[in-house]
Amino acid sequence: MAKVKKAPRPKAQTPKGFRDYFGPEVTERAEMLEAIAGVYHRYGFDALESSAVETVEALGKFLPDVDRPNEGVFAWQDEDESWMALRYDLTAPLARVYAQHRNDLPLPYRRYAMGPVWRNEKPGPGRFRQFYQCDADTVGAASVAADAEICAMLADTLEVVGIPRGDYLVRVNNRKVLNGVLETMGLDDDAQRDAVLRTIDKFDKVGEAGVRELLGKGRLDASGAYIDGVGLSEAQAEPVVAFLTSKGSDTAATVANLRAAVGSSEIGAEGVSELEEIGALLASQGYGPDRIEIDPSVVRGLGYYTGPVFEAALTFEIFDEKGRKRQFGSVAGGGRYDDLVKRFTGQAVPATGVSIGVDRLLAALREKGRIGGTVQGPVVVTVMDRDRMADYQAMVAELRNAGIRAEVYLGNPKNFGNQLKYADKRSSPVAIIEGGDEKERGVLQIKDLILGAKLAESASLEEWKERPSQYEVARGDLVAKVREILNQWA
Repeated sequence: MAKVKKAPRPKAQTPKGFRDYFGPEVTERAEMLEAIAGVYHRYGFDALESSAVETVEALGKFLPDVDRPNEGVFAWQDEDESWMALRYDLTAPLARVYAQHRNDLPLPYRRYAMGPVWRNEKPGPGRFRQFYQCDADTVGAASVAADAEICAMLADTLEVVGIPRGDYLVRVNNRKVLNGVLETMGLDDDAQRDAVLRTIDKFDKVGEAGVRELLGKGRLDASGAYIDGVGLSEAQAEPVVAFLTSKGSDTAATVANLRAAVGSSEIGAEGVSELEEIGALLASQGYGPDRIEIDPSVVRGLGYYTGPVFEAALTFEIFDEKGRKRQFGSVAGGGRYDDLVKRFTGQAVPATGVSIGVDRLLAALREKGRIGGTVQGPVVVTVMDRDRMADYQAMVAELRNAGIRAEVYLGNPKNFGNQLKYADKRSSPVAIIEGGDEKERGVLQIKDLILGAKLAESASLEEWKERPSQYEVARGDLVAKVREILNQWA
């Protein structure tokens, strides 16, 4: 009889493009989400938690650079043959929610949402297939006052989570202005217009000279490969260059330059007027160009947005993997998307919103040393006698009832040194010790593990004697003494 082969053991590894998050990272993210939610709530937005799964039909076209059906999302066919997918952002679900429940929701509807999203894209360094977003959107408000409010809220949010003024800039542009530029150029061919949009999107990378070459005959890229250009004449390309380089010394100068760039285009003039109004609204609230500025070089997602667009970039420098200095870059973006709900209702519904990339923002704060330190673990009650577990559980219950994070050591208590090693690995601030002798005398030994570690690093024998890290206290003083030690290191 043939020997039955054992099934191979599965490999203990995360799927490609995904990662695990442990205690301190989860805690840091939770604290950031709470801080962001506080700002959103203060601005009058209500929380919404929608399903992580949507129908592919409801999600519609997924990512701007993806054309094949279901590409870019994790999708599967349900038993009724309908296609389902994990959400790739928090905006598409909002459109579905609003269309489904619009008769029960206030208008405008102001909501914020937080959670993971999933994208079936090629992963890379720092680029994962699952990541967290924090969105806030206003549905049903056509006024650019809604866009200005989002920009102000974004600036406030960055400061609340630990990005000070001077380390960030919210930049604002308008899709209508670009439409006016394209109109001025007289481009009727859709393929050519799309090629111009793709070229504009490369402005940050190739600069003015590179854009001129790509709008014309083409250019050699960094690898030496030749990139074909759009084939425009210098005269045709000039409005695009004027648009991209129209940022002036202040808002008034930028607006004047943009008016010249759009020429006689009505839609372009409307876009410029909207930017002017946004600038005035922000200035009236005290948001100057040191925090929020009109910047025509912001061209994010111009095929998706219908009006104002905005992006929050961190302006401080970091070192990349090759040791080169560079700015950290974008951590949030958004804009006006008046056509998204129309897919469901057939009627145009104005909407504007912003999405913050939480993982990027956390990485920025770690880069600046503002988070990422050791997270304090629980107080550990050691076990000197396994037959007295009830006594130790009573101690830990007292600490927890007093609001102090605590646990009883639940491993093998035979080796007391291993218990202290465990407490050290948990970054515990305090260890509680009660042996048979302490029990008879009604006392406890309370060990200040933080002070003990500091003294072990540098203290002399005299300092050890002057600053003992272990205290004997009455059993009834357990909570008071632990709290005293914790307050000392808070």
